Amino acid sequence: MTERQDEMTGGAGSARPPGRPRSQEADLAILSAALDLLIEQGAALTSIEQVARRAGVTRATVYRRFADKTALLVRALEWANHDHDPGFTGWPDLEHMFGDWAAYLAVPRHRRLLRRLYGSVDDYPELVSTYRMVNGGRRAAVVRETLCRARDRGQLPRDVDVDVVQRMLTGAVLHEVGVVPDREDAAAIAAQFLEIMKQVGYRPAPATTES
Repeated sequence: MTERQDEMTGGAGSARPPGRPRSQEADLAILSAALDLLIEQGAALTSIEQVARRAGVTRATVYRRFADKTALLVRALEWANHDHDPGFTGWPDLEHMFGDWAAYLAVPRHRRLLRRLYGSVDDYPELVSTYRMVNGGRRAAVVRETLCRARDRGQLPRDVDVDVVQRMLTGAVLHEVGVVPDREDAAAIAAQFLEIMKQVGYRPAPATTES
């Protein structure tokens, strides 16, 4: 039986009986196992049976919570990014923004997750769209605001198209995780983004000295 067939047959009639308490411990174990397996081997090779085994529960326990593997992986991504940095309000400048991006990309697990997600875009498009919504998507407006602020300060040309620059930076992130060998040098990653910005006319603010 294929994984897709297993998902359809396993999900049938698996609704949780009314009033039956759900184990939070089992929930967390299932989501953690699903996320780990997604990162380790990708969506295509991950199965409900593997998740159940790693989480220490039965397949029926997983199916009572999720209709199929895709629903489980989508929820695992939402869970992993839930309330991530809830106090975040934005970056004061591009240097801080790139420093934040670089710190994230310098973690091998994060780079591998991005590769797994974009590598599954044809077979599991829901995963990429979910990640964009809960992680990248919610900050897209803030990225644009930071670029606009740099332009208004005179650090970018007045006629620069910030939407095009934002797409360029998205491409730079994908190039970093998909082409550049894994590296944990956050400073080098941040410097790469600044070099790209200099090509569109970015001028860093002059350093201030304390008297």
